[in-house]
Amino acid sequence: MRKFLISLSTALTLMIVSACGNYSLPFSAKEPEVPKNILTDLPGEDGRVIAVKFDDTRYSHPQEGLELADLIYVTQVEGGLTRLMAIYTSSYPEVVGPVRSARISDVDILAQLGRVGFVYSGAQSKLRPVLAAANLTNLSAERNPPSIFYNDPNRSAPYAMMARLPLLLEKANDVDLVRSIGWKHGELSTTAKPIVSAKINWPNASYEAIWNPDNLRFDLNFDGEANFSVTGQRLGSTMMVVQKIEITPSEYGDRYGGVTPKSNVVGSGVGWLLRDGTTTEVVWSRPSATAPTNWTLPDGSPAYFAPGQVWIFLTDKDPEFLYPPVAQAGK
Repeated sequence: MRKFLISLSTALTLMIVSACGNYSLPFSAKEPEVPKNILTDLPGEDGRVIAVKFDDTRYSHPQEGLELADLIYVTQVEGGLTRLMAIYTSSYPEVVGPVRSARISDVDILAQLGRVGFVYSGAQSKLRPVLAAANLTNLSAERNPPSIFYNDPNRSAPYAMMARLPLLLEKANDVDLVRSIGWKHGELSTTAKPIVSAKINWPNASYEAIWNPDNLRFDLNFDGEANFSVTGQRLGSTMMVVQKIEITPSEYGDRYGGVTPKSNVVGSGVGWLLRDGTTTEVVWSRPSATAPTNWTLPDGSPAYFAPGQVWIFLTDKDPEFLYPPVAQAGK
C-alpha cells in the first residue's frame, strides 16, 4: 500500500510539472540583463557613433554636452593649445559646443570606430579631400543650416558655435554602431600606485586629474581652475588615460601661419591608467589606423579599465604625479 501511495504521489507531481509546460515559476524567474555600453561598461545602448570637435580654450568654457559623452580625447593643436573630440554612442545631448574645426589628427583617431558621424564647424580647403576620403559622414556646419548650427548669443565668436545633436543624428543613418576599440573592463591591477593627482601638460595648456575620495572619481582642473560644464557639473570621471604619443608637425596649418601638429596614435608606446585613486603604467599598441588599440601591463597581461566615461589625454610628455605622503614609522 505504501509503495502504491509513493507511486501515486510521483505520478501526480509529474502531471503538474507537465501541465506547467515551459512556464517559469515565480521563484525561479531571472531578472533581465541590463544592456551595457561597450565603451563605458555602464547601463546604456551601443548606439551610432557621433564625434564632436570641441574648442578647449578659456574662451569656450564652460562647454555644453561633454558630461554625456562616452569617450573624450584631448589633443594638441596649433600654439600648443588643446581641443576635445567627444564620442557619443549611448546618449545624445540636445546641444553641444562650442564646436570648432577639424584637424588631420582626427582622421586616425576616429578610424578604429568604423564609420563615424563627424560634427565640426569647418576645415581648411587642403584638408577637405582627406576628410571626404575617410570613413566619415560629414555632419559639419559646411553642410547644415542655421537651424542646426547656430551662434550662442552669450558667447563670442569664434567660440560661440553650437550644434543641435538630435537633428544631426537624423542625418546619420549610414553611421556604424559602436564596437570595441581595444580595452577591457576588469579589476584594478596589483601594480597600481595610489596618487593624489596627475597633471598632464602641453606647451600652452594643462589638465589636472584630482582624486575625489567622496565621489570615487577624478575631478578635472583645466589650466589650474576647476572645470565645469554649462549645467554646473564638475567634469571628471572614474576612468582616465594618459597616452604618450609622438606629436609631429604636419603639412597643414592655420590662417595665422601656425603649423598644425599631428598626434600619431598608430604604433606603440607607454601610458598610464588613472582609476580608483591610483595610476598603473601600461603599454599601448595599434598596428594600423583601423585596428583597435591594445592595452597591456608591461608583462604583457591585460590592463583593465574601470567602468565609466573615458578621457584619453594624447600628449608627448610624462604626467606629473602627486603621491600621498608616506606614513612615518611609529605614527
